[in-house]
Amino acid sequence: MKNLLILGAGTAGTMMANKMRKTLSREEWNITIVDQFKTHYYQPGFLFIPFGIYTRKDVVKPKNDFFPIGVNVIYSKIEKIEPEKNHVLLEDGVVLSYDYLLIATGTRTAPEETPGLKDKLWHKEIFDFYTIEGAEALANFFKTWQGGELVLDIAELPYKCPVAPLEFVFFADAFFTERGIRDKVKITYVTPLSGAFTKPRATKMLGELLKTKNINIIPDFSIAEVKNDEKKIVDFSGREVKFDCLISIPTNLGSEMIERSGMGDDMNFVPTDKNTLQSRDYKNIFVIGDAANLPTSKAGSVAHFASEILEENMLCAFEGRPYTASFDGHANCYIETGYGKGTLIDFNYDTEPLPGSFPFPGVGPFGLLKVTRTNHYGKLLFRWIYWHILLKGKEMPIDSEMQMAGKKL
Repeated sequence: MKNLLILGAGTAGTMMANKMRKTLSREEWNITIVDQFKTHYYQPGFLFIPFGIYTRKDVVKPKNDFFPIGVNVIYSKIEKIEPEKNHVLLEDGVVLSYDYLLIATGTRTAPEETPGLKDKLWHKEIFDFYTIEGAEALANFFKTWQGGELVLDIAELPYKCPVAPLEFVFFADAFFTERGIRDKVKITYVTPLSGAFTKPRATKMLGELLKTKNINIIPDFSIAEVKNDEKKIVDFSGREVKFDCLISIPTNLGSEMIERSGMGDDMNFVPTDKNTLQSRDYKNIFVIGDAANLPTSKAGSVAHFASEILEENMLCAFEGRPYTASFDGHANCYIETGYGKGTLIDFNYDTEPLPGSFPFPGVGPFGLLKVTRTNHYGKLLFRWIYWHILLKGKEMPIDSEMQMAGKKL
């Protein structure tokens, strides 16, 4: 009997547990998944909480709801991996052996990495919305806030869901307009990038949206510290931006367990072959989702597309065959733009977001780099798809490899 061990039961780990249990013989393979938390969060839904659109009940379910029968589930903190021994040590001293290991430990926000960020104003006038606690605290703050300098700052690259900060300021524009106090709220988008996004066409389109909505953008800002008493953020060149309410996208880091195991880069992400999804250092270890140092977005769609490639390549590894699948970095992101509309981008390692229709050429129904009401409904529909199809490893009518059909060069 062989052992497949999966570390992390978030989006990527849960999908792979479902896929591999359907594929692998129960007589030949034990599958075990380990995670320290019993609650699964629909993290894209955190964006909606500060604006009263979703509440906690819309984004929280027990992880047990999504594990297939025949997978061993262990709820425990992981101490470290010993890859030379094919062992994983749990916090309580239990040692798990594996023939193949799949790392899906994700990423975490680390506000403590920026001096002054997690200080006396934390969750009072300084907030994040990448955690359920931060999103709920901000929702309560917005209920009574009467306006001022609203600043969103991205601390460092990479971070989960690169479009979420843009969606936040678009939502804020609509939210305060509907409350009748938009003229009292100055919204500023502060980013270490040289523009609104990483790809030229999307940057141009999204930058124009920011301008249209009277949202100021400050590019090339690498935050050095937050001054709580003065309510300022300061970058390494000495530039300062004042705030009355600061929304932070804190530094994102990989699991501390990866650091303890000596397996990560300087941000605790695991060096991973970007095409095969195999660890660069260990042949019997694979990596998926935010835990990998892939040169693409850390987003649920990436984990979904990668899971189909990874399933095939893991089977190749199990059977001693050359890898037959290659991940192209496919990412697909709905972007809320406020007022019941949204846009959509679809790209990979080599091809930037292009205009066109998705997923069916000439038909859509979704428009790429277009602001439409249908795209907004696509974003809302995704929550149902996530709970009922994606996590359970079911097939979706979208190719894992990015398609050029329907796109305009």
